[in-house]
Amino acid sequence: MTNRELGKSGIKVAPIAFGGNVFGWTADEAMSFRLLDAMVDTGFNLLDTADVYSRWVPGHVGGESETIIGKWLKSSGKRGKIVLATKVGKPMADDKKGLSRGYIRQAVEASLQRLQTDYIDLYQSHEDDAGTPLEETLAAFAELIQQGKVRAIGASNYGAARLAEALRVSEQNGLPRYESLQPQYNLYERAGYEAELEPLCRQKNVGVIGYFSLASGFLTGKYRTKEDFAGKARAQFAAKYLNERGLRILAAIDQVARRHNSTPARVSLAWLIARPGVTAPIASATNLEQWADLTRAVELKLDPASIELLNQASA
Repeated sequence: MTNRELGKSGIKVAPIAFGGNVFGWTADEAMSFRLLDAMVDTGFNLLDTADVYSRWVPGHVGGESETIIGKWLKSSGKRGKIVLATKVGKPMADDKKGLSRGYIRQAVEASLQRLQTDYIDLYQSHEDDAGTPLEETLAAFAELIQQGKVRAIGASNYGAARLAEALRVSEQNGLPRYESLQPQYNLYERAGYEAELEPLCRQKNVGVIGYFSLASGFLTGKYRTKEDFAGKARAQFAAKYLNERGLRILAAIDQVARRHNSTPARVSLAWLIARPGVTAPIASATNLEQWADLTRAVELKLDPASIELLNQASA
């Protein structure tokens, strides 16, 4: 397995990132610890979370994922073996959101405390804040880098025009630049990234760590009828893919999986890993068997005919 550089940051990451949104939600603390150990033991290092995970769960306030990761970091002593990525900007409360200098300074301290570490490898703007000048946001990140609290910065959910503008502001003002982009990207959700963001990221050498790489589990093949969603935590996210196009994509994935004696999850991730410009798709697992299956995607080298079949089915 060959690690890849994240943009121009000098940070090397394995070609699959572990999505930490499950910690404290669909994986309890004990299982989260086992999954984090397994991530390190299998040679993977990029761990992605956010301060707001998992505020969408009834009774949660945000910070649940970071808190569990922090407990694991303290008890395991494995901080040096992971590239820790988290995010700032989505609402933690009515008065705790956005990318102003004051709020970033406040939010990073809260994240560092929950994570029980003194630095974050990749600190990402979770979503664009049109009400705050890019200069202010990037200057705030520059302070954190100078203080040793952050190594590199990234953007999530930015459109192409805004990302291009941010890169221009960084260059003109001698400020740190976004070294990575976290867009929604998978075999079903292609157009939003490929139309304008993909060429920009490739041209500017911005690393890409897409989220929902398996379309909330749909691309693993486990949801093929409405009945399959019964009682599933991700049903609210995955149900929208169950249509004619979604089933056509699954049929192509099944065909490629049979051809390579593989699984739908591995095929879906291998397609992303092979995509020019993609650094590491983000995938989540809620048990050790799922994680073991996902990690084998890095061994799967899809032939051009298989890639073309998947491209056509998902076009």
